[in-house]
Amino acid sequence: MTTTVPSWSASVVAELPYPVVFATVSGAHLYGFASVDSDLDLRAAHLLPATQVLGLRTGPETVQTAGVRDGVELDVVSHDLLKFARLLNSRNGYVLEQLLSPLVVATTPLHRSLVELAPSFITSGHAHHYLGFATSQEKLFNRTGRLKAALYWLRVLLTGIHLMRTGTLETDLNVLGTRLAYVPALIDQKRTAEKGPFPAGLEAQLRADAADLRAELESARDTSELPQQVPPAAVESLHDLVVKARLTTV
Repeated sequence: MTTTVPSWSASVVAELPYPVVFATVSGAHLYGFASVDSDLDLRAAHLLPATQVLGLRTGPETVQTAGVRDGVELDVVSHDLLKFARLLNSRNGYVLEQLLSPLVVATTPLHRSLVELAPSFITSGHAHHYLGFATSQEKLFNRTGRLKAALYWLRVLLTGIHLMRTGTLETDLNVLGTRLAYVPALIDQKRTAEKGPFPAGLEAQLRADAADLRAELESARDTSELPQQVPPAAVESLHDLVVKARLTTV
């Protein structure tokens, strides 16, 4: 992945009101088809102090901000470590992709510990996330006819298939989409126009390929060697990690 993260991204993360465990880039930049006017999606985990967890007045499990920096629209979302851990343990593909994103803006030893644990939390149940995400992108494409929705639709199906078959996460459509001859040209088109339309002449092929990929993802789920559930030892390790991190804030 050759995506360049703006140099000021770290300063945006530093403005969050709590210590950051990690921050990465998600969205079209992570998926390999950011356009010249794409938003920058920053995703993070933060650590609330114990005083904002144990008492009657609790701190925010999620912090979200938006704005513009150097002409780039920003979308910043951060979950408290406990919420992030719960999501990681619930077959949530979003947080898995955020945690393992190669586009790292901020990191800590705690982040690296989470990354080491992440493979133990990958299950065949993650197919449910990718099938659901594909359905939402199909509906968005039906409503808007935009190229962005089509690329998201293909990307999420291909990521799910790869995950079910290999147990590893690949989110870059430049890598995943080589099996579909028209994808490189679509990515080039998307890079020049964030809200451009999908080529009308390719719509029938897109729908046929998406249907085939959906069936392939369902089959890959059913035959996957991934466990159906996260091993109890991995859950215990994640629990211990959260507890130890929280105790350091006392």
